[in-house]
Parts: sequence; C-alpha cells; structure tokens
Amino acid sequence: MYVLYATRGSGNCFKPFLTLCQLSISFSVLEVDVLKGETRGDAFRRINPAGAVPYLMTTQGVGLGESNAMLWLIADGSSLMPQTALERAKSLQWMFFEQSKLEPHISPARFLGHIAPHLGKGREADIAAWREKARAGLATLDAHLAGNAFMLGDRYGITDIALYGYVHVGDEAGIAMQDFPSVCSWMERVREQPGYVPLSELCSTAKPFAAGHAA
Repeated sequence: MYVLYATRGSGNCFKPFLTLCQLSISFSVLEVDVLKGETRGDAFRRINPAGAVPYLMTTQGVGLGESNAMLWLIADGSSLMPQTALERAKSLQWMFFEQSKLEPHISPARFLGHIAPHLGKGREADIAAWREKARAGLATLDAHLAGNAFMLGDRYGITDIALYGYVHVGDEAGIAMQDFPSVCSWMERVREQPGYVPLSELCSTAKPFAAGHAA
C-alpha cells in the first residue's frame, strides 16, 4: 500500500492524494507538520533526505519525491494518463509550466498572506510581486483553457490534477480568480469528476508523523 507523507493544506500534497482517491487505490497518509519543523528533523530526513513533502513511499518500499512525478507513477496504465507521445510531451510541458510559472508564486503568497500571515509581516512587497507573477501565469493558462475543456483537450487526466493543485487555491493567495473566467470554468469541471475530494480531506484521516517517529 502507498504511504503519502503530506502536510495539511498543501497544493502539492493534494495532487497525489487526489489521484490516489480518483483511482480508488489503497493508501495511507502520515501528516508531517511543516510549521513545527518536522520536515527538517532527523526522523523525517531519514525517510526523505531532501526534507520536503509530499513524499510517496511506493508499494515496493521505494521513496519518491516531486508531486508531479508521483502522478506519472500512480496513474500509470489508467485512464488519467496521456495516451500518445505528443500528449505525454504536452503534459510534461504544462507540468514544467506549473512548477515554474504558477506554484513558486501562488504558494508563498498564499502561505505568507493567508496560512501564516504573522510570518508575512514586512514582506508585503514580496507577496505583491508573487501575486503579479502568478497573474501572468494564470493569464496564459486562461488563454489555453478558453479553447479546451481540459488541459489536453476533451479528456481529464493527470495534467489537470497537476495544474489544479495550486491554481484552485489562488484566491487564498489574494488573487482575484474571477479575472480568469476560463480557469474558473475548468476548475468547476475538475470538481465534477468522479471520485473528486476537496483539499480539506487531505489529512482528515491521517496519522501524525511525530507519533510514530522519534527524532
């Protein structure tokens, strides 16, 4: 059974979680508390030396980092996978875009402006800059989705999950998502997919990492 090491509210952690849920694959979640520094502790670094979540332990006991890479493993052979060589290339293209033009800007703006605003005091200029950069990425995404129901055309898959992870919490980053109507329509279509579960469910049944792992 897969074991997903995750932190509450994380868009990156949500990606493999949602994929596992939608494919009805058995897995468990161990909640790692980033705010308490658990990812930097010795106990977690013995599992993932990079000290980052999400981290996926496979059914063979092999660890895997990077949320988008996890989607390719989890969904292999399923209907969520790109079907042709060109679709696979386009999927990777959009995943690289997500990790360079969206996540690096939405994530810190959301964290410092919404999740831990006390840590964002004095960094208002940085937060504003991240929001503007995120808006530029969202404008590109909106233009693409104006002519496509999903990221690769008419079929939902892991590319949508990869982009949705942080885009769907853009409002929590202080971004006016109504300015991107095609993105908003796409997000609604994602939520209508079979087996969809919200981000709030990510750690709803998780066991705390610290409870079973001494430093």
